[in-house]
Amino acid sequence: MTSWTDHLIILPILLPLFIGAAMLLIDERHQQIKAFANLGSIVLMGIIALLLMRAADTPTVTGAAPIAVYRLGDWPAPFAIVLVADRLSALMLALTSLLAFAATVFATAGWQRLGAHFHSLVQFLLMGLNGAFLTGDLFNLFVFFELLLAASYGLVLHGSGPARVRAGLQYIAVNLTASVLFLIGVSLIYAVTGTLNMADLAIRIPQVAAQDRALLEAGAAVLGVAFLVKAGMWPLCFWLPTTYAAAAAPVAAIFAIMSKVGIYILLRLSLLFFGADSGASAMFGTNWLIAAGIATILFGLIGALASQEISRLAGYAVLVSSGTVLAVAAAAGLPAVTAAALFYLVNSTLAIAAFFMLIELLERGRDPGADMLAVTREAYGEDMPDDPDAEEVGLVIPASMAILGWCFVGCAAVIAGLPPVSGFIAKFAMLTALLGDNAAAGISPLSWTLLALLMLSGLTMLIAMTRAGIRTLWSPTERADPRVRLAEIVPIALLLLGCVAMTVQPQPALSYMQGAANSLHAPSAYTDSVLAPSPSRIKTGGGS
Repeated sequence: MTSWTDHLIILPILLPLFIGAAMLLIDERHQQIKAFANLGSIVLMGIIALLLMRAADTPTVTGAAPIAVYRLGDWPAPFAIVLVADRLSALMLALTSLLAFAATVFATAGWQRLGAHFHSLVQFLLMGLNGAFLTGDLFNLFVFFELLLAASYGLVLHGSGPARVRAGLQYIAVNLTASVLFLIGVSLIYAVTGTLNMADLAIRIPQVAAQDRALLEAGAAVLGVAFLVKAGMWPLCFWLPTTYAAAAAPVAAIFAIMSKVGIYILLRLSLLFFGADSGASAMFGTNWLIAAGIATILFGLIGALASQEISRLAGYAVLVSSGTVLAVAAAAGLPAVTAAALFYLVNSTLAIAAFFMLIELLERGRDPGADMLAVTREAYGEDMPDDPDAEEVGLVIPASMAILGWCFVGCAAVIAGLPPVSGFIAKFAMLTALLGDNAAAGISPLSWTLLALLMLSGLTMLIAMTRAGIRTLWSPTERADPRVRLAEIVPIALLLLGCVAMTVQPQPALSYMQGAANSLHAPSAYTDSVLAPSPSRIKTGGGS
């Protein structure tokens, strides 16, 4: 390492570790102190992520994008525990910090008191997420995955209640099974290649002997299934809508990034291990990823239309988002398409996280039977009986309902991709990349299929969100006006302002995503940076 700034890479892991552990020593009665420490840590992590984004987006003298590598103990790769920060990993760190900040502010309104050690669990979850984005080897990826899952088990049960316990037990069972598959896949890959360093694997996979390639691909397939479970891909996604709907609102908002971790790893490893330069295993599993993405989009759309609960609708929106990113990015194999998919990933994650928190505010004061009553009247074409003594002089909309209504409109517009908001820009960028880059060779049937799915998903989500909005905001059934605290509406507005910023100034974000996509599709810079000797060893002639 050449300066103290190089140590920024490890701080997103060490900071939540120490802060989370320290908060365990603070009595639960001092929630304000814990909330302050949690928010302070998240703000620092956000600042570090922005610094890493700036560093990763600053070209070197040769014009290449720098990739920062941190070798613990200064051991050489592939023996070192390696952390790697490039454009994509830094972007995911910033997105995670933003969601965590919004969810934690929302939780200070009262959710933090519904269970023990909420703030510590958030910090440990962030440690696992940040480590998964930064790690450069499969074993430590497994370690960080288990850490974030252990914290998520506590968070999904936060607040107790029969529905959360049932959903939480299902969530735990599914993810423990995925973890076993993860470990089996890693073991098979190590048995064939003798390494778990990602950059070293990218070099060794093309050199694997023909008689060992079947075992290698079997290990990769098992590993891919584990990531597909964590990404919520069909048919392995039955747990996600139920779990996210049952989780507390701030927990569900943080969980909006959880499925994207699986997507991130699938994109990273598929292009690093099985890219065009991977020999006989080139493009291994790509068709399965495309099929899983398309099936997940269709399943999510059907679930969204069938949902009678708005919280389950949000869960299915997560599936549609994850399936869209995976199918589009894997299908085209072009940097421009991947860049548009990454823009969509960030945009949809912000909107869905805001939607999960908004749902809690919209549901306050509602009659539990209102939805069923509305469905029955809709089916039989019945209206509310008119009161002949009532004087219809208009309806005064309380300020809280007006604010929540506008927030709902914003979430619906972004999720459905209505013009001119950032959701529309994301889908238009994907469509342009899919059609424009294939114009000379002719547009493939797969590109037409994805084009149709993108338009169908927008229409379907618009119908589902409009119906949910009518039932929630315009329902004639009696309801009390929700009491909304400032700490609850501010984080929702913050996330929606992020979408507004991507609407007003999309070009800087798209340019950054293009650079991240270029690095993904040309992994030689990644492998060269990780496997190069550290500067200190060069200075000392190879000594430690």
